[in-house]
Amino acid sequence: MQQNSKSWLMLLGVALLSSLMTLGLYKLVGFDRRNVFLQEGADNQKNITQLARKGFEGGTPDFVQVAEKTTAGVVHIMATFGGNNGASRKQEQGGRGNMPDLFKEFFGEGEDFFNPRQRGGKSQGSGSGVIISKDGYIVTNNHVVGDATEIEVILQDKRTYKAEIVGTAPATDLAVIKIKETNLPIVAFGNSDNVRVGEWVVAVGNPFNLESTVTAGIVSAKGRNLDILRQKDKAPIESFIQTDAAVNPGNSGGALVNTKGELIGINTAIASPNGSYAGYSFAVPSNIVKKIVKDLIEYGTVQRGYLGAQIRQLDGNLAKEKGIKNITEGVYIESLQPNSAAKDGGMQSGDIVIGIDGRKIKSSPELLEEIARKRPGDKLAILINRNGTEKTLQVTLKNENGNQELSAKSNNSDNLLQKLGLELAEITTADKQAVNVDNGVKVVKILNGKVQKQTEMRENFVITKVGGNPVKNVEDFIQKVKNIKGGVFVSGFYAGEEEEYYYAFGK
Repeated sequence: MQQNSKSWLMLLGVALLSSLMTLGLYKLVGFDRRNVFLQEGADNQKNITQLARKGFEGGTPDFVQVAEKTTAGVVHIMATFGGNNGASRKQEQGGRGNMPDLFKEFFGEGEDFFNPRQRGGKSQGSGSGVIISKDGYIVTNNHVVGDATEIEVILQDKRTYKAEIVGTAPATDLAVIKIKETNLPIVAFGNSDNVRVGEWVVAVGNPFNLESTVTAGIVSAKGRNLDILRQKDKAPIESFIQTDAAVNPGNSGGALVNTKGELIGINTAIASPNGSYAGYSFAVPSNIVKKIVKDLIEYGTVQRGYLGAQIRQLDGNLAKEKGIKNITEGVYIESLQPNSAAKDGGMQSGDIVIGIDGRKIKSSPELLEEIARKRPGDKLAILINRNGTEKTLQVTLKNENGNQELSAKSNNSDNLLQKLGLELAEITTADKQAVNVDNGVKVVKILNGKVQKQTEMRENFVITKVGGNPVKNVEDFIQKVKNIKGGVFVSGFYAGEEEEYYYAFGK
């Protein structure tokens, strides 16, 4: 028994000695876990503090000051769609049953982003807008007001005005409207090129409850392409600023501002499974907005320049497919259109665009954004990589028709037909015989506009009456439509068919 006790004591002593030696060794070589843990914590905290100070040079953003500077310049917009004679809106603003699949997937199955509400034969939607001039020009989203028959603007101080559409740009989901007032508060434009990923931004809206909302977040990404505007335009321009500032229904068309209170974007969309904010929102950069607004105010239409090239974004997979070495960023020129600006400027299939006017180009959205800021006739210095060698080409942009001319400033008649999306012609003797009528106008083309969106009208339709009154010629049609308040009701015939057709649409 005594021998066993001695053995246990010896074992205990050896174990204790081993523990002390191990502890001493850890301290000797610096492996004291407690010290390592505490030291790491102290270093990390120091680094975090330094990083925070670096990120907030000049102090933490004063969101109160930003809100006070911008909220008065953001308005609430109520838009009415459809009108008399049973005219009604058929696109996404008409309610969730008619919302296109693309917008259902993007906005969710709940309320539309701008909160439409059906009322009898009409539908209503609401959104926000940003005052950009003291004399009443307001920028908002095309999907908020694009097909509206009536627009009401409510300022932050609850003053209410009727507004008119100055022009729309479906390719960028922008629109300009105007109210008759002076000395209005505005939100000044900032430079969206200076926006950096990670910086603080503030989203300002004026939703359907008529009270301004201000939310803060950071820029999550730039140059985002969501492919949500393709249904609106055959050549959409998407290069969104992505943020995590909360943007909910009713805030569409509102302002995205920096910490100086400068406008750096127009809030346009949210990524959401249910129609409400769920993490990310997207804004059209202010440098695109500025150019589109200027075009719409000066010309009534967007003066858009075209490069005339089929493009693909370069990445590792495409580089491997095309045998491109040592470069995986830029825009690959797949093919060129005949008589295009790109072809005339010396570009070739297989070129990789890596810069425009000194700005580095990494993606297709960045390329489209640069071109969207230009007009036909504007020159670009395009830096390309061709077979491993860089060179700069001077390219002069053209318009959709293949020349460098600007579109003439639209008069009232042109504006009306453009909004309707109609190209009309006087009917010939052959037309009269084909449809057995004595008067009317012929629909030569149906373009992107209210008639296309709200009716099933086909080309070559002969309009014989507007609101039940005979139509003599194109000018008579325009005048009759102008004199109608609310929805427009037209009737007429197709060649080879005896049945009279009726169509209704908003003006």
